[in-house]
Amino acid sequence: MHRRVVMPFEQLGRLPLAVESVGLNPDQERIVRPDGYPYYHWLQTMSGRGRIAVEGRSHPLPSGSGILLFPSVAHTYEAEEGRWETAYLTFGGAAADSILAAAGVHQSTFFQWPADAAAGRLIEQMLERLEQGGDVFGIEASTSAYHFLLAMTRYPTSQPGRKNGDPDRLEQLRTVIEWMESRCSDPSVGMDQIAGVLNLSSRRVNGLFRETFGQSPYAYFIQLRLRKAKEMLTSSSPLSVREVAERVGFRDASHFIATFRRHVGMTPEQFRRLH
Repeated sequence: MHRRVVMPFEQLGRLPLAVESVGLNPDQERIVRPDGYPYYHWLQTMSGRGRIAVEGRSHPLPSGSGILLFPSVAHTYEAEEGRWETAYLTFGGAAADSILAAAGVHQSTFFQWPADAAAGRLIEQMLERLEQGGDVFGIEASTSAYHFLLAMTRYPTSQPGRKNGDPDRLEQLRTVIEWMESRCSDPSVGMDQIAGVLNLSSRRVNGLFRETFGQSPYAYFIQLRLRKAKEMLTSSSPLSVREVAERVGFRDASHFIATFRRHVGMTPEQFRRLH
């Protein structure tokens, strides 16, 4: 049975990040949208395998992957074979653009996560909470959507149309991405250690990252550290900026603050107060 919750339309103009709908479709039908969707549209595979055509290219959507479609981007998607179970989230809001930009997402983007990652069930958990009712003003949905986006941007990404940017290619880099995740707190990590994980030259690994993610491995690692820092800054844990800096691998707080400001556009304390 298709489960879906549609939030009050009025909230889209009132909340910084507002959910329009969230749902689970156990047998996804073929969808054709030549004019795209009017809001941001997240689509992920829960089981089975689908395929989506976006920006002139066709891409698989296997289990453990999803795509964030930007508004008004033409797309078509359907099951590759058999039953395809999907989860989806559509959202907008005055701050949606800036929130995604701060996370480094500037266009429609594929995401992929490990099979046992809790992030893969976040939409289902959000739907279960909303089905219980009580979120008349959409505040809980907005908060859940924000934390969902923060969680998803920790994982490997690629953009439709980028050379060699198919989701299948991400499998080649999964090992080093997971290694980076486990070494975020280590300030001694450098390019040699990153390349060594794949037993390839630094030049080859640099090329793989640039072809897939559009940035160097070390730049990706910095973004990963900053994403973890954002999670800590917005959690209920009363960590100081210095403690956050140490936990995400910066040798001193001043370097962390300068790097955070350069990439996010505000200091860590300003980010904490805003969120």
